[in-house]
Amino acid sequence: MNKQDESTADEAKPEVITFCNGTKRGVDTVDQAPRQQPVMVDSNDDGTVAQELELEQMRSTLEEAIVETRSTPVENRPRLPRLALSKRNRAVLRALNSMLVTYLEASRDLCETDSILFGAALAVCRIIGAKLSTAGRATGQSSAIPAWRIRIEERIAKARALIGRMICFRSGNTRPRIVRTVRMAFAGTNVSLSQPDIMQKLTERIDDLKQRIAAWGKRIRRYTERSTRFNQNRLFQSDQKRLYKSLERPIVSGTGPAPNQADTVAFWRRLWSEPVNHNEGPWTEVVTSQCVGITPMNPVIITPDDVAEAVRRAPNWKGPGLDGLHHYWLKRFM
Repeated sequence: MNKQDESTADEAKPEVITFCNGTKRGVDTVDQAPRQQPVMVDSNDDGTVAQELELEQMRSTLEEAIVETRSTPVENRPRLPRLALSKRNRAVLRALNSMLVTYLEASRDLCETDSILFGAALAVCRIIGAKLSTAGRATGQSSAIPAWRIRIEERIAKARALIGRMICFRSGNTRPRIVRTVRMAFAGTNVSLSQPDIMQKLTERIDDLKQRIAAWGKRIRRYTERSTRFNQNRLFQSDQKRLYKSLERPIVSGTGPAPNQADTVAFWRRLWSEPVNHNEGPWTEVVTSQCVGITPMNPVIITPDDVAEAVRRAPNWKGPGLDGLHHYWLKRFM
């Protein structure tokens, strides 16, 4: 067989085509000529479409959360829960972090940036199904009695009840309940009710309990004063206006009749509409001339690196500030 016959025989051999599913099939070259090449379908197309739909749903949730946060007062924001460090939660954080670029670039001030970050944190909690409190965060002083005061008041109540039972026993009441209580009062003191000086022991025990009650009462007053000072100092650092308002007078609810509109307009018109000639002293001109040579301070520009350095060593889930945003979200949304 010569070379021409070999080439003819090779052309007559069936061609083997491998499909995307791994199967092979022999096809005659004569039959393949008029046919089109098979379309290679990627088996991951369905997963890509589902992923795009999920990202679109995340983007919609993020937009709704940001709009809701912008229209909600800071004190009415929900309390953000602590998240578990799972792979799914981190994936959701990374996905929303890439979507925040357009919102943060369009932000005009720090308050709007804070609203965007809180809205993103709220969107993350809603996407992963975390439980959110709908009552909002408490901003005022809590009306609950602290635990230390409850414990001291319980001691005072028990001591007063014990004093009453001991006075009844000293007056001649020997009912079994009274006798049992008096024995409990002298437990661990080697004092027996059959001793001849039991009345003196009763008087000494009653005086001892009265002194303890007085000491516990002073302890409550001392702790209360210290707690009040601490809360006022912390409120002075965070919200001075509310501190001064609480110091001026107690809050009184306005239940009386509404003021007359004409009287209100006349009152404010007298303050703001009438011209007033102020006495401009010569010292104002001196101060103005002295301040001419002062170089104005450069505007403060807060960069992401500054924020990252500030929150790098901060605890993740410590109590947040007035905005309700933990340090964890500032670290993740970078």
